[in-house]
Amino acid sequence: MSFTRTTEQDSNYDHLEKMSTSQLLSNINAEDQTVPLAVERSIPQIEILVNQIVPKLENGGRLFYLGAGTSGRLGVVDASECPPTFGVAPDVVIGLIAGGDKAIRNAVEFAEDSDNQGWKDLTEWNISEKDVVIGIAASGTTPYVIGALQACNDNSIITGCITCNAGSPLATTAQFPIEVVVGPEFVTGSSRMKAGTAQKLVLNMISTAVMIKLGHVKGNKMVDMQLSNHKLVGRGTKMVMASLQIEEKEANALLLKHGSVRKAIENYAHK
Repeated sequence: MSFTRTTEQDSNYDHLEKMSTSQLLSNINAEDQTVPLAVERSIPQIEILVNQIVPKLENGGRLFYLGAGTSGRLGVVDASECPPTFGVAPDVVIGLIAGGDKAIRNAVEFAEDSDNQGWKDLTEWNISEKDVVIGIAASGTTPYVIGALQACNDNSIITGCITCNAGSPLATTAQFPIEVVVGPEFVTGSSRMKAGTAQKLVLNMISTAVMIKLGHVKGNKMVDMQLSNHKLVGRGTKMVMASLQIEEKEANALLLKHGSVRKAIENYAHK
């Protein structure tokens, strides 16, 4: 299959080593400003995938992110933020990276080149048709991700993807592809830059929209967030104060007693 890998095309800039620090930063920033516009063009694709995910999670399914290198790390980051932000269990949104957890910090050579390892990693989680799998790969050609999605398709598991090249093998494999075409990178081929930013923005949109649709946000507040540090306890206390129109001391005691903003508010209302 022939397609244009814009993520690998030559940068719009040359002689980077001759630029001043100011020029480097301004030019990188100029390129970065194009990313949200590229994401905006993909909103219809994102919407379709979100609407596939919500009913699966409502019925006890899970959302898996699967990727290699930067793409895999971004998936792991987004998945790891869901429990503290939205109060869901750690096995509701799961990030898997080629090479395993050690690849989060250090590159694992050739881990992404296996056609069947991605599916093996998913089967360790007892993947089933109740779940959704999103493959993440800027290039759209990563065997680890494509092979996993092909196996998911064969096993009646919903598949989506986030990629930064149009018409890639990954996009044609995924049932619900998201293609955010950001063009050449400032440093040629360095897809941790614009492509990585685009992937992060899309992951933010997917997980946040899904969690809101599942009821984990009230008004505009994270009422199910975990109270895992003093900052969050303070934030939660202010949310309880504002919602119930009570003093800080009472709000804080209520929050600590019930363990979440939602439960504090609900129990106060029924006392």
